[in-house]
Amino acid sequence: MRVPMTIADFLERAEIGFADSPGVVDEPVQPATPVPDGGYGRFAERVRAWQAGFDALGVAEGERIAVVSHNSARLLELLFAVPMSGRICVPVNFRLKPEEVDYIVRQCGASVLLVDPELDADLARVTAPHRFVLGEETEALMRFGVTPRPWSDPDEDATATINYTSGTTARPKGVQLTHRNIWVDAVTFGLHTRAWERDVYMHVLPMFHCNGWGMPFVMAGLGVPQIVLRKVDGAEILRRVERHGVTLMCGAPAVWNAVLDAAADWKGGIPGRDRVRIVCAGAPPPSRTIQRVGEELGWEFLQIYGLTETAPLLTFNRSLPADDALPPHERAHRLSRAGLPTLGTRLAVSDSGEVLARSNTVMEGYWEKPEASAEALEDGWFHTGDGGFLDRRDGHLTISDRKKDVIITGGENVSSIEVEDVVFGHPAVAEVAVIGVPHEKWGETVKALVVLAEGATADEAEIIAHCKERMAGYKAPTSVEFRASIPRTATGKIQKFKLRQPYWEGTDRAVN
Repeated sequence: MRVPMTIADFLERAEIGFADSPGVVDEPVQPATPVPDGGYGRFAERVRAWQAGFDALGVAEGERIAVVSHNSARLLELLFAVPMSGRICVPVNFRLKPEEVDYIVRQCGASVLLVDPELDADLARVTAPHRFVLGEETEALMRFGVTPRPWSDPDEDATATINYTSGTTARPKGVQLTHRNIWVDAVTFGLHTRAWERDVYMHVLPMFHCNGWGMPFVMAGLGVPQIVLRKVDGAEILRRVERHGVTLMCGAPAVWNAVLDAAADWKGGIPGRDRVRIVCAGAPPPSRTIQRVGEELGWEFLQIYGLTETAPLLTFNRSLPADDALPPHERAHRLSRAGLPTLGTRLAVSDSGEVLARSNTVMEGYWEKPEASAEALEDGWFHTGDGGFLDRRDGHLTISDRKKDVIITGGENVSSIEVEDVVFGHPAVAEVAVIGVPHEKWGETVKALVVLAEGATADEAEIIAHCKERMAGYKAPTSVEFRASIPRTATGKIQKFKLRQPYWEGTDRAVN
């Protein structure tokens, strides 16, 4: 027997077994009226009301529904409602500039655009055939008590979401994740984190990030309460861990640095000690940070590696029984590696040092970009663009450098080419190269190496301000270094690994 594996499986189990159990606790402080707390039975009712509302608009199966929102219960509902009805959900990074959001909405051909109230004014010129502000407008759109039209032919190979990634080009690419991709990722993630019915999960990670890494789905399937955190704040994370009994969270290294900073001023025992598990990805934090999580917070540190194109899970790393006898710093060092391949994932390293992967979590392709898709999936392997090596002794993967010119700062991907394009738009700039350099808090940060045009003048603050006016703030350079020239090869190419090298001296890899 073959039954299609779709996102509906997770919510169906939640409604059957956990209808009256605590389900979703919305962010209480937000511009829209919070969704009332309720069990998974109420959550499922709201999912069906969304679907009936889209039916009333005439949105057909396969059409795209884009949503630009901070973490909220409504965004969580849409991650289920849209794909379960055979439509395609497009969660958009709320930190992007209006021009960037507009490109994504147009490139995916969204029929419906849903916008957080806090973003409505800035995104006023970004539109679609149907546009709604989350809150009162969407509550009026929803049709409670109306049976939605069922998905005509549930297909696990159908695209469920399109998640845009910065990649290596100035224009983002839309990653098509199928129901099968998401299903396998969610179940595998649940297995490796040892998720169970007595967990309490808090959405610290932005849900637009690869659908919250698939956690919304497996948590629903296990009937786990899901606590929504709209904006990251170290002290607030500690307060909610204490208030709700949180046991599991995911996030970038910068998040856990913020918690460590807040813990220094926390009065009394750290909440969640010997109970909380945190999953880290985006870039491995320094070993000292990992060690501090265990010693100062008493939380278990788990490391993963993956990409939007892999839904995102490829590797998983946690301390093994054999590590118990090691000194704390050595255990932490081992945890800074990407980890072992997850169940069902095969990894290889090419002759050029690029990490390759085969897995049921690997994307279908890039939305309407067949050439880019073929290049990324050449010879039946996904080409990650990351350099790394597999430890012959224990099979663990270590990421050593980025083959692609992507900078990961605070867990966010930044395309160096995109930043270069913006910097070059300044009239005083003749040449520019953008690289990632180490940063204690963010892992790495954006640095622009600039050659000024003859006779032109500009200072660091001017270049940075120019960029911040034209792109998301986290993408803008945090420092600018002026040079007489930027070395190139005989064919005119910039060898960025050579430009990065002086800044990474004394480290064992060129990512942080």
